[in-house]
Amino acid sequence: MDTPDVIAAGAHLFSRQCEFIRGVLKLDQMPDANFPEVAFAGRSNVGKSSLINALTGHGGLARVSNTPGRTQEINFFQLGNRLMLADLPGYGFAQAPKDKVEAWTDVIKKYLKGRPTLRRAMVLVDARHGFKPVDREIMKLMDDSAVNYQIVLTKVDKVKPEALASLQAKMGSEMAEHVAAHPEILVTSSVSQDGLAEMRAALSELARPE
Repeated sequence: MDTPDVIAAGAHLFSRQCEFIRGVLKLDQMPDANFPEVAFAGRSNVGKSSLINALTGHGGLARVSNTPGRTQEINFFQLGNRLMLADLPGYGFAQAPKDKVEAWTDVIKKYLKGRPTLRRAMVLVDARHGFKPVDREIMKLMDDSAVNYQIVLTKVDKVKPEALASLQAKMGSEMAEHVAAHPEILVTSSVSQDGLAEMRAALSELARPE
Protein backbone atom coordinates (compact mmCIF):
# COMPACT_ATOMS: atom_id res chain seq x y z
CA MET A 1 0.00 0.00 0.00
CA ASP A 2 1.30 3.45 -0.85
CA THR A 3 2.43 5.53 2.13
CA PRO A 4 1.48 9.20 2.52
CA ASP A 5 5.05 10.14 1.57
CA VAL A 6 4.85 8.21 -1.70
CA ILE A 7 1.45 9.71 -2.52
CA ALA A 8 2.85 13.17 -1.77
CA ALA A 9 5.84 12.51 -4.04
CA GLY A 10 3.47 11.63 -6.88
CA ALA A 11 1.40 14.76 -6.32
CA HIS A 12 4.57 16.87 -6.29
CA LEU A 13 5.83 15.41 -9.56
CA PHE A 14 2.53 15.97 -11.34
CA SER A 15 2.23 19.51 -10.05
CA ARG A 16 5.11 20.33 -12.41
CA GLN A 17 4.57 21.74 -15.87
CA CYS A 18 3.90 19.09 -18.49
CA GLU A 19 4.46 20.13 -22.09
CA PHE A 20 3.97 18.52 -25.46
CA ILE A 21 7.33 17.90 -27.14
CA ARG A 22 6.45 16.33 -30.49
CA GLY A 23 4.50 13.65 -32.31
CA VAL A 24 6.43 11.17 -34.43
CA LEU A 25 5.59 8.60 -37.06
CA LYS A 26 9.09 7.13 -37.35
CA LEU A 27 11.53 6.03 -34.70
CA ASP A 28 14.32 8.25 -36.02
CA GLN A 29 12.10 11.28 -35.29
CA MET A 30 11.87 10.59 -31.55
CA PRO A 31 13.24 13.13 -29.05
CA ASP A 32 16.63 12.47 -27.49
CA ALA A 33 16.54 9.84 -24.79
CA ASN A 34 17.51 12.19 -21.95
CA PHE A 35 14.83 11.34 -19.38
CA PRO A 36 13.34 8.20 -17.88
CA GLU A 37 10.34 7.36 -20.03
CA VAL A 38 6.93 5.77 -19.42
CA ALA A 39 4.75 4.65 -22.33
CA PHE A 40 0.96 4.49 -22.34
CA ALA A 41 -0.17 1.59 -24.52
CA GLY A 42 -3.54 0.00 -25.11
CA ARG A 43 -6.32 -0.80 -27.53
CA SER A 44 -7.92 1.97 -29.52
CA ASN A 45 -10.30 4.09 -27.43
CA VAL A 46 -9.18 2.58 -24.10
CA GLY A 47 -8.62 6.07 -22.69
CA LYS A 48 -4.87 6.71 -22.93
CA SER A 49 -5.13 10.39 -23.78
CA SER A 50 -7.88 10.99 -21.23
CA LEU A 51 -5.76 9.38 -18.52
CA ILE A 52 -2.71 11.50 -19.37
CA ASN A 53 -4.87 14.62 -19.24
CA ALA A 54 -6.35 13.59 -15.88
CA LEU A 55 -2.98 12.72 -14.35
CA THR A 56 -1.40 16.00 -15.38
CA GLY A 57 -4.45 18.15 -14.72
CA HIS A 58 -4.29 19.58 -18.24
CA GLY A 59 -7.59 18.91 -19.97
CA GLY A 60 -6.33 19.61 -23.46
CA LEU A 61 -2.76 18.33 -23.24
CA ALA A 62 -3.32 15.03 -25.03
CA ARG A 63 -5.86 15.04 -27.82
CA VAL A 64 -8.99 13.09 -26.94
CA SER A 65 -11.55 11.66 -29.34
CA ASN A 66 -14.40 9.18 -29.28
CA THR A 67 -13.18 7.93 -32.64
CA PRO A 68 -10.92 4.88 -32.22
CA GLY A 69 -7.52 5.39 -33.79
CA ARG A 70 -7.43 9.20 -33.48
CA THR A 71 -3.92 9.14 -31.98
CA GLN A 72 -1.88 8.35 -35.08
CA GLU A 73 1.60 9.22 -33.79
CA ILE A 74 3.70 8.55 -30.72
CA ASN A 75 3.13 11.77 -28.79
CA PHE A 76 5.80 12.78 -26.27
CA PHE A 77 5.18 14.94 -23.20
CA GLN A 78 7.90 16.13 -20.83
CA LEU A 79 6.98 16.37 -17.16
CA GLY A 80 9.03 18.81 -15.10
CA ASN A 81 12.44 17.78 -16.48
CA ARG A 82 12.03 14.51 -14.61
CA LEU A 83 9.94 12.17 -16.75
CA MET A 84 8.91 11.69 -20.39
CA LEU A 85 5.42 10.37 -21.13
CA ALA A 86 4.78 8.66 -24.47
CA ASP A 87 1.19 8.32 -25.70
CA LEU A 88 1.23 5.45 -28.22
CA PRO A 89 -1.25 4.91 -31.06
CA GLY A 90 -3.99 2.50 -30.06
CA TYR A 91 -3.50 -1.04 -31.28
CA GLY A 92 -6.20 -3.34 -32.54
CA PHE A 93 -9.40 -1.93 -34.05
CA ALA A 94 -9.22 1.58 -35.42
CA GLN A 95 -11.28 3.52 -37.96
CA ALA A 96 -8.37 3.88 -40.34
CA PRO A 97 -7.04 2.05 -43.41
CA LYS A 98 -5.69 -1.40 -42.62
CA ASP A 99 -2.22 -0.64 -43.95
CA LYS A 100 -1.96 2.43 -41.70
CA VAL A 101 -3.04 0.45 -38.63
CA GLU A 102 -0.43 -2.20 -39.46
CA ALA A 103 2.22 0.52 -39.78
CA TRP A 104 1.28 2.00 -36.36
CA THR A 105 1.44 -1.46 -34.78
CA ASP A 106 4.88 -2.07 -36.29
CA VAL A 107 6.18 1.24 -34.92
CA ILE A 108 4.73 0.48 -31.47
CA LYS A 109 6.46 -2.90 -31.35
CA LYS A 110 9.81 -1.47 -32.46
CA TYR A 111 9.52 1.37 -29.96
CA LEU A 112 8.75 -0.98 -27.07
CA LYS A 113 11.67 -3.24 -27.94
CA GLY A 114 14.26 -0.57 -28.66
CA ARG A 115 13.76 2.62 -26.60
CA PRO A 116 16.77 2.70 -24.23
CA THR A 117 15.24 4.97 -21.56
CA LEU A 118 11.87 3.22 -21.38
CA ARG A 119 11.39 2.40 -17.70
CA ARG A 120 7.92 0.91 -17.93
CA ALA A 121 5.01 0.49 -20.31
CA MET A 122 1.60 1.10 -18.78
CA VAL A 123 -0.77 -1.27 -20.59
CA LEU A 124 -4.26 0.19 -20.34
CA VAL A 125 -7.21 -2.21 -20.33
CA ASP A 126 -10.88 -1.21 -20.34
CA ALA A 127 -12.37 -2.53 -17.09
CA ARG A 128 -15.63 -3.31 -18.88
CA HIS A 129 -13.96 -5.82 -21.19
CA GLY A 130 -10.76 -7.17 -19.62
CA PHE A 131 -7.98 -8.66 -21.71
CA LYS A 132 -8.47 -9.09 -25.44
CA PRO A 133 -6.21 -11.22 -27.71
CA VAL A 134 -4.36 -8.13 -28.94
CA ASP A 135 -3.52 -7.17 -25.33
CA ARG A 136 -2.02 -10.60 -24.77
CA GLU A 137 -0.03 -10.28 -28.00
CA ILE A 138 1.55 -7.03 -26.80
CA MET A 139 2.18 -8.52 -23.34
CA LYS A 140 3.96 -11.50 -24.91
CA LEU A 141 6.09 -9.12 -26.98
CA MET A 142 7.14 -7.29 -23.81
CA ASP A 143 7.79 -10.53 -21.95
CA ASP A 144 10.01 -11.74 -24.81
CA SER A 145 11.78 -8.36 -25.01
CA ALA A 146 12.20 -7.98 -21.23
CA VAL A 147 10.22 -4.72 -21.22
CA ASN A 148 8.81 -4.03 -17.77
CA TYR A 149 5.08 -3.32 -17.93
CA GLN A 150 2.14 -2.73 -15.64
CA ILE A 151 -1.58 -3.23 -16.22
CA VAL A 152 -3.82 -0.20 -15.69
CA LEU A 153 -7.58 -0.71 -15.65
CA THR A 154 -9.44 2.28 -17.07
CA LYS A 155 -13.06 3.44 -16.89
CA VAL A 156 -13.67 1.68 -13.56
CA ASP A 157 -16.47 4.16 -12.83
CA LYS A 158 -18.51 2.23 -15.40
CA VAL A 159 -18.14 -1.13 -13.60
CA LYS A 160 -19.89 -2.36 -10.46
CA PRO A 161 -17.58 -3.07 -7.49
CA GLU A 162 -18.32 -6.81 -7.47
CA ALA A 163 -17.53 -7.18 -11.16
CA LEU A 164 -14.37 -5.10 -10.76
CA ALA A 165 -13.11 -7.22 -7.86
CA SER A 166 -13.75 -10.40 -9.85
CA LEU A 167 -11.90 -9.01 -12.87
CA GLN A 168 -8.93 -7.94 -10.74
CA ALA A 169 -8.64 -11.40 -9.21
CA LYS A 170 -8.84 -13.11 -12.60
CA MET A 171 -6.32 -10.77 -14.19
CA GLY A 172 -3.98 -11.01 -11.21
CA SER A 173 -3.83 -14.79 -11.58
CA GLU A 174 -3.05 -14.46 -15.27
CA MET A 175 -0.39 -11.78 -14.73
CA ALA A 176 1.52 -14.06 -12.36
CA GLU A 177 2.48 -16.10 -15.43
CA HIS A 178 4.09 -13.12 -17.23
CA VAL A 179 7.77 -12.65 -16.44
CA ALA A 180 8.02 -8.93 -17.27
CA ALA A 181 4.77 -7.82 -15.63
CA HIS A 182 4.61 -5.67 -12.52
CA PRO A 183 2.53 -7.54 -9.91
CA GLU A 184 0.27 -4.59 -8.98
CA ILE A 185 -2.72 -3.78 -11.19
CA LEU A 186 -3.63 -0.10 -11.05
CA VAL A 187 -7.34 0.81 -11.05
CA THR A 188 -8.27 4.20 -12.52
CA SER A 189 -11.00 6.44 -13.81
CA SER A 190 -10.34 9.70 -15.61
CA VAL A 191 -13.93 10.75 -14.86
CA SER A 192 -14.23 9.98 -11.13
CA GLN A 193 -10.48 10.46 -10.46
CA ASP A 194 -10.32 7.03 -8.78
CA GLY A 195 -6.78 5.68 -8.53
CA LEU A 196 -5.05 8.72 -9.99
CA ALA A 197 -3.12 9.54 -6.80
CA GLU A 198 -1.83 5.96 -6.66
CA MET A 199 -0.82 6.02 -10.31
CA ARG A 200 1.00 9.34 -9.90
CA ALA A 201 2.85 7.77 -6.96
CA ALA A 202 3.85 4.75 -9.05
CA LEU A 203 5.15 6.96 -11.87
CA SER A 204 7.07 9.20 -9.47
CA GLU A 205 9.19 6.21 -8.47
CA LEU A 206 10.31 5.88 -12.10
CA ALA A 207 11.18 9.55 -12.60
CA ARG A 208 14.59 11.19 -12.46
CA PRO A 209 15.43 12.15 -8.84
CA GLU A 210 15.32 15.84 -8.04
